[in-house]
Amino acid sequence: MIRIGESAHQSQGSRDTLRLYEKHGLITPSAYTNAGYRLYAESDIKRIGFIVSAKKVGFTLNEILQLLQVKVTKYIKSCQDVKEFFHHKIQLVNQQLTETRRIKELLETFSEAGCGDDEPATQCTILDTLNR
Repeated sequence: MIRIGESAHQSQGSRDTLRLYEKHGLITPSAYTNAGYRLYAESDIKRIGFIVSAKKVGFTLNEILQLLQVKVTKYIKSCQDVKEFFHHKIQLVNQQLTETRRIKELLETFSEAGCGDDEPATQCTILDTLNR
Protein backbone atom coordinates (compact mmCIF):
# COMPACT_ATOMS: atom_id res chain seq x y z
CA MET A 1 0.00 0.00 0.00
CA ILE A 2 1.26 3.45 -0.89
CA ARG A 3 0.14 6.95 0.01
CA ILE A 4 -1.60 9.37 -2.30
CA GLY A 5 1.59 11.33 -3.06
CA GLU A 6 3.49 8.27 -4.27
CA SER A 7 0.40 7.08 -6.14
CA ALA A 8 0.17 10.45 -7.87
CA HIS A 9 3.86 10.31 -8.75
CA GLN A 10 3.59 6.78 -10.17
CA SER A 11 0.56 7.74 -12.27
CA GLN A 12 2.21 10.98 -13.44
CA GLY A 13 -0.60 13.02 -11.89
CA SER A 14 -1.14 15.06 -8.78
CA ARG A 15 -2.79 14.54 -5.42
CA ASP A 16 -5.56 16.90 -6.50
CA THR A 17 -6.16 14.83 -9.64
CA LEU A 18 -6.51 11.67 -7.58
CA ARG A 19 -8.90 13.42 -5.21
CA LEU A 20 -10.93 14.54 -8.24
CA TYR A 21 -11.05 10.97 -9.53
CA GLU A 22 -12.20 9.85 -6.10
CA LYS A 23 -14.87 12.55 -6.02
CA HIS A 24 -16.20 11.34 -9.38
CA GLY A 25 -16.29 7.73 -8.22
CA LEU A 26 -13.48 6.59 -10.50
CA ILE A 27 -11.24 5.38 -7.68
CA THR A 28 -11.56 4.54 -4.03
CA PRO A 29 -8.55 4.25 -1.74
CA SER A 30 -8.03 0.70 -0.53
CA ALA A 31 -7.41 1.92 3.01
CA TYR A 32 -6.60 4.91 5.20
CA THR A 33 -3.85 5.35 7.75
CA ASN A 34 -4.66 6.29 11.35
CA ALA A 35 -3.77 9.86 10.38
CA GLY A 36 -6.31 9.75 7.53
CA TYR A 37 -3.89 9.43 4.61
CA ARG A 38 -5.27 7.61 1.59
CA LEU A 39 -3.55 4.33 0.77
CA TYR A 40 -3.64 2.71 -2.64
CA ALA A 41 -2.94 -0.88 -3.63
CA GLU A 42 -1.25 -2.01 -6.84
CA SER A 43 -4.68 -2.65 -8.39
CA ASP A 44 -5.61 0.99 -7.62
CA ILE A 45 -2.46 2.20 -9.38
CA LYS A 46 -3.37 0.14 -12.45
CA ARG A 47 -6.87 1.61 -12.39
CA ILE A 48 -5.40 5.11 -12.18
CA GLY A 49 -3.18 4.26 -15.16
CA PHE A 50 -6.27 3.18 -17.10
CA ILE A 51 -7.98 6.49 -16.23
CA VAL A 52 -4.93 8.52 -17.28
CA SER A 53 -4.70 6.64 -20.59
CA ALA A 54 -8.41 7.19 -21.27
CA LYS A 55 -8.05 10.92 -20.49
CA LYS A 56 -5.15 11.17 -22.95
CA VAL A 57 -7.35 9.95 -25.81
CA GLY A 58 -10.08 12.43 -24.95
CA PHE A 59 -12.57 10.60 -22.77
CA THR A 60 -14.38 12.66 -20.14
CA LEU A 61 -14.54 11.54 -16.52
CA ASN A 62 -18.14 10.41 -17.01
CA GLU A 63 -17.18 8.42 -20.09
CA ILE A 64 -14.26 6.87 -18.19
CA LEU A 65 -16.65 5.84 -15.44
CA GLN A 66 -18.76 4.08 -18.07
CA LEU A 67 -15.64 2.38 -19.47
CA LEU A 68 -14.65 1.25 -15.99
CA GLN A 69 -18.11 -0.21 -15.50
CA VAL A 70 -17.70 -2.14 -18.76
CA LYS A 71 -14.28 -3.28 -17.59
CA VAL A 72 -15.74 -4.55 -14.31
CA THR A 73 -18.53 -6.38 -16.15
CA LYS A 74 -16.32 -7.51 -19.03
CA TYR A 75 -17.50 -11.09 -18.67
CA ILE A 76 -21.04 -10.07 -19.62
CA LYS A 77 -20.03 -7.42 -22.16
CA SER A 78 -18.60 -8.03 -25.59
CA CYS A 79 -15.78 -6.46 -27.55
CA GLN A 80 -18.54 -5.15 -29.82
CA ASP A 81 -19.95 -3.19 -26.84
CA VAL A 82 -16.55 -1.58 -26.30
CA LYS A 83 -16.09 -0.91 -30.01
CA GLU A 84 -19.50 0.78 -30.19
CA PHE A 85 -18.56 2.95 -27.21
CA PHE A 86 -15.40 4.05 -29.02
CA HIS A 87 -17.28 4.55 -32.29
CA HIS A 88 -19.71 6.86 -30.49
CA LYS A 89 -16.75 8.85 -29.12
CA ILE A 90 -15.29 9.11 -32.62
CA GLN A 91 -18.62 10.53 -33.84
CA LEU A 92 -18.56 13.11 -31.03
CA VAL A 93 -14.99 14.10 -31.87
CA ASN A 94 -15.94 14.48 -35.54
CA GLN A 95 -18.84 16.75 -34.56
CA GLN A 96 -16.48 18.81 -32.38
CA LEU A 97 -14.00 19.09 -35.25
CA THR A 98 -16.75 20.27 -37.60
CA GLU A 99 -17.88 22.86 -35.06
CA THR A 100 -14.29 23.99 -34.45
CA ARG A 101 -13.73 24.44 -38.19
CA ARG A 102 -16.95 26.46 -38.45
CA ILE A 103 -15.85 28.71 -35.59
CA LYS A 104 -12.40 29.17 -37.17
CA GLU A 105 -14.00 30.18 -40.48
CA LEU A 106 -16.24 32.71 -38.72
CA LEU A 107 -13.30 34.17 -36.82
CA GLU A 108 -11.33 34.50 -40.05
CA THR A 109 -14.32 36.19 -41.71
CA PHE A 110 -14.61 38.65 -38.82
CA SER A 111 -10.88 39.32 -38.85
CA GLU A 112 -10.85 39.92 -42.60
CA ALA A 113 -13.81 42.29 -42.28
CA GLY A 114 -11.88 44.41 -39.80
CA CYS A 115 -9.80 47.37 -40.68
CA GLY A 116 -6.99 46.76 -38.18
CA ASP A 117 -5.83 50.37 -38.28
CA ASP A 118 -4.89 52.59 -35.33
CA GLU A 119 -8.31 54.25 -35.02
CA PRO A 120 -10.19 53.87 -31.71
CA ALA A 121 -12.00 50.60 -31.10
CA THR A 122 -15.27 52.57 -31.18
CA GLN A 123 -14.79 52.49 -34.97
CA CYS A 124 -13.79 48.82 -35.12
CA THR A 125 -15.60 46.99 -37.90
CA ILE A 126 -14.82 43.62 -36.29
CA LEU A 127 -16.85 44.58 -33.22
CA ASP A 128 -19.57 45.94 -35.50
CA THR A 129 -19.67 42.60 -37.33
CA LEU A 130 -20.42 40.82 -34.03
CA ASN A 131 -23.40 43.14 -33.47
CA ARG A 132 -25.20 41.82 -36.57
